[in-house]
Amino acid sequence: MKKLQHLSTFILLTILISACSVSEKNQQTAKNETKPVQQEKPKEMTKVKFEVSINDKIDTFVVELYNETPLHRDNFIKLVNEKYYEGVLFHRVIKNFMIQGGDPDSKNAKPNQQLGNGGPNYTIPAEFNPSLFHKKGALAAARTGDNINPQKASSGSQFYIVHGKTFSAQDLMAFSQRTGHYWTPEQTSTYETIGGAPHLDGNYTVFGEVISGLEIIDLIANQPTNPGDRPKKDIKIISATIMK
Repeated sequence: MKKLQHLSTFILLTILISACSVSEKNQQTAKNETKPVQQEKPKEMTKVKFEVSINDKIDTFVVELYNETPLHRDNFIKLVNEKYYEGVLFHRVIKNFMIQGGDPDSKNAKPNQQLGNGGPNYTIPAEFNPSLFHKKGALAAARTGDNINPQKASSGSQFYIVHGKTFSAQDLMAFSQRTGHYWTPEQTSTYETIGGAPHLDGNYTVFGEVISGLEIIDLIANQPTNPGDRPKKDIKIISATIMK
């Protein structure tokens, strides 16, 4: 089951410095010659627009894919271009935590059908990056549990978007003592003010974030659900398209 594990009453899933040296001769040359250095232009990040049906109304939100996680970025782009997500449901919704989709078995799923096991016949190696964290609106990859997946490899298609809640600095300190994971002051401030799911950091690959339509994530997260966290009324992805 590609579900996230629980922590307490909430949910648990529990530089390289390259030193360059030059010879004294080269140092002297560097002093005497000043050459303009052309700065490489940062690669523009890919944006994906989602259209979703919620209570018979079409709403949209936009995610941006991080270049720091190229394996997940390129796989997501591939699936979007293949129209893989069209007709797929957000089959697992937990308010104050996350909304999960990407299971192809959810297309035309029957009421009360158990979902969460579908996907392509491959996984993606984890791409953990300490600067990419589970703030509200973060886009991340679902995966199977550590007991069968100690490498924490990601599902080939299932993803989730963090709804989350706020956490205090004391909460984060308690998580740090328990897990050994630490957050920067800026990340701590984000979790205190915007919220998220910090206990997932370092366990699931974050590879993008919602940049427009975060209120739609709120709307989805607040829909009533059945036991098993499937929304009582299907929330369907009508389309997912690369924005040009």
